[in-house]
Amino acid sequence: MYIQPYLSFEGRTQEAIDFYMGAVGASVNVVMLFKDAPPDVQAQISPGMGEKVMHACIKIGESDVFMSDGQCGGKASFSGVTLTINASSDGEADKLFAGLGKGGQVTMPMAETFFASRFGMVDDKFGVHWMVLNPKK
Repeated sequence: MYIQPYLSFEGRTQEAIDFYMGAVGASVNVVMLFKDAPPDVQAQISPGMGEKVMHACIKIGESDVFMSDGQCGGKASFSGVTLTINASSDGEADKLFAGLGKGGQVTMPMAETFFASRFGMVDDKFGVHWMVLNPKK
């Protein structure tokens, strides 16, 4: 069994893709726009949604993250969900944390803990909660 996060950015998915490419080195697997959906699906799409992202998949490290603009219903909410990145070095952890923090909010500054040589928590500029760490070996 494999669990993949599917995040709805409510109209800001392309901006999020571009951000994660710079912040954590994400690569794009696929982007499908609503305008590219079959005609029967297009009949159900709200006017103005054609250029919005129906489905996208980016790769961060070894993980796939699915994304969508959803219904473009306003502000995205990621309450109760946190994504975790395990870095392979303290330097990489610091770099990832800084990248994710651009325009966001640090909720726990990077520091050494009993379980990691580097650990910090940050909400990125979209409100996605992240934990970044380099676990102690």
